[in-house]
This record gives sequence, C-alpha cells and structure tokens, in this order.
Amino acid sequence: MVGVRKSADGFLVQAMLLLCMLWGFQQVAIKLAAPDLSTLTQVLLRSAIAALLVAALMLRRDAWRQVPPTWLAGLLAGALFALEFLFIALGLRHTAASRMAVFLYTSPIFSALALHLLLPSERLSPLQWLGIGLCFAGLVMAFGLGAGEGGAQLLGDAFALLAGFSWGMSTVAVRCTSLSEAPPGLTLFYQLLVSVLVLLGFALAMGGFQPLNFTAVAVASVLFQGVIVSGFSYFAWFWLMRRYLAAQLAVLSFMTPLFGVLFGVLILDEPLTPGFLIGSLLVLAGISLVSGADWLRRRWRALSV
Repeated sequence: MVGVRKSADGFLVQAMLLLCMLWGFQQVAIKLAAPDLSTLTQVLLRSAIAALLVAALMLRRDAWRQVPPTWLAGLLAGALFALEFLFIALGLRHTAASRMAVFLYTSPIFSALALHLLLPSERLSPLQWLGIGLCFAGLVMAFGLGAGEGGAQLLGDAFALLAGFSWGMSTVAVRCTSLSEAPPGLTLFYQLLVSVLVLLGFALAMGGFQPLNFTAVAVASVLFQGVIVSGFSYFAWFWLMRRYLAAQLAVLSFMTPLFGVLFGVLILDEPLTPGFLIGSLLVLAGISLVSGADWLRRRWRALSV
C-alpha cells in the first residue's frame, strides 16, 4: 500500500518533463505521418496496440475480477475516450498540431465545470472561476485572431475543442462511477478497447483508411503512439499519481501544450500568430488556476507565515 503522497521533488520534475515532451509530440507525430497513413488509421492502430499491451499486463495482475461490477461504466468511459480520439483524428486533417495541443488541453475546464454541478465536494472556488474566465477569453482570442486559414482551420479547431470536451467528460465518468474504485489499468483497457471498436466502425462507414502506406515514418508514428505514449507514459503517469500530490502533477502536466506548440513550430514549421500565442497563454493560465488552485493557496499560506 502506498503511504502519504509526496510533494514535488527533482525526480518528479524530471519525470514530468519527459512525459510532457512525449505527450506534446503526439499530435506532431500524427501530422508527420498523415500523408502516408490517415489520421483515423493511426489513432485506431494506436489504441489496438495499447489495448493488447494493457491486456497482457492485466493478465499478470489478475485485474479481470473487477470487470463484472464496472463494465457499464467502462463502456461509457470508453465511448467518451473514443470520441476524444475521433475528434483528434478529424481535427488534425484541418488544423495545426500546435493548435490541437492547446485546445485539447482545455479538458480540465470541462471536467471541473461538470464536477461542480454533480458533486458538492467539487465546488469551484473563486480562483478557479477566474481561471475558467481566463481560459474562455483565451479561446475567443485564439479562435478569432489566431485563425489564419479560414473555415477549414476553424473546423479543425472546433474538433480539437470537442476532443478536449470528450476527454473532460471521460474524466467525469471515471470520477463519478464504479471506475473510481477500479484499478487504473482496467479503466485504461476499457477506454482503449471501446475506442478500437468505435474508431473501426467509423472508419469502415466513412472509408477513412486512405491513404494507407506503411512507410518508415508511418510505422514509427504508430509504434510511438501505441507503445511509448499509450503504454509506457500512461503507466508512468499512474505510478506518479500513486506517489505524488495530484494538484502538483496537474500543474506540471500543463507543460504538455507548450511542448506541443514548440514541436509544431520547429518540426512542422507551423505559423505562430500573435493572436494564437496570446490566446494560448491565457488558456494555459486559466487551466493552471483551475487545476492548481489548492496548491497555489497552500503555497500562498506558506509564504505568508
């Protein structure tokens, strides 16, 4: 059994730096391989590979006995997870990877608002409401002043925001159902398995497998997403969650969109307009206030003593 969770230390900062770099590179990897392998095919294969890895790990840990009381909640969380990656795949066809990275990470705003309505223990504080206001002001600026490619990019941005919403609702589903007491690996398996089924059905219905060329870049992108991100990094995240304070992890995780923007600009040569840059900073500031409000209050009290 894990004891009292620790505050941030040097190891945590280094570990989160690595994880955020991996997560920030996800959208760039999908975009790089898109000329050879459709974005929908990539996220489908990613989920399939990761589901097999998680299933193998669960067989070793005998976690399957938790399935009977959790399968219905698992289907709900899995459907929302599938929508998240469907919207990511659709969004990256129209918008930049850097923009996807920022809009996707609005998910804590949506989960915080939903939990505020559903659970008395999750009521938002004034500082968190300020963060939500900053976030939405940033979204208006990023959408209105940062869009340089017309309607197509706005459509991609909207899909990115829907992906963030779906991710946030998936978090709420886990928090408010029997999955809150289930092993993290089982929750992840539900999400991955259902996403494979939903994405496969959508691809077959829409003919979304083209282009389908398994070049070195395409294979590397799928393996990176399926093994490194969905396998290694997610389990590393769960391991850190069991040992460190959640609020501090949440604050550190918002390095991810910064890396997403950086990699998009440096690797894909994506434009970085002033409106999008200012809007993104407002969004990230707002998300940090919402997710790190408790930690910020504790730090303020400690400095005031």
